[in-house]
Amino acid sequence: MFRLFDRHAQRPDRWQNDDGALYAGEWFEIARSEHDTMLEILPPLWMRGEMFAMREFLTGSITSVFHTLRINGVARYFHAYCDLSDPRSPYDMRDAIVERERRPVRAMTRDERIEHIWSATHDDYRGYAGADFRPEHRGRRTVIVYGRSGTRFQLLESLTDQQISEKLPVHLRHLPLPEAA
Repeated sequence: MFRLFDRHAQRPDRWQNDDGALYAGEWFEIARSEHDTMLEILPPLWMRGEMFAMREFLTGSITSVFHTLRINGVARYFHAYCDLSDPRSPYDMRDAIVERERRPVRAMTRDERIEHIWSATHDDYRGYAGADFRPEHRGRRTVIVYGRSGTRFQLLESLTDQQISEKLPVHLRHLPLPEAA
């Protein structure tokens, strides 16, 4: 969970910019014990039914909001970054999580697959495009790919379907797209 809190830690100029837009809208599932730990760390900024917000802000008006959601009859726990300058943000995030998690488990969009790869890849094997890339690509996310010509960093967004399949865990490699599910 703590590694996922800042999965963009390697971004260029990390402390120079307000990167709120990078985080707002991100979410991931956590265990109940992690949810409970976060509730006990500090008094929450607020608690509303099945959610609470952390008192400490990541950047600007972006903070962690923790949700306890009943999805398909099972209590599940989620962390999300919400922009509290929009009072609807925690509720819209809750609705987005529920909508996604009620879809067939065995369906993922291309973007979800790419985000899973980024989150699951160790920091040593991912980064941001630097001087070796064309100027318009600098600062975009990269991951290491292995091929006939050797090992190299490639833009995350330009991975082929085959490369995406190879980088996903075995149980996620051959999932249908949501349209096919």
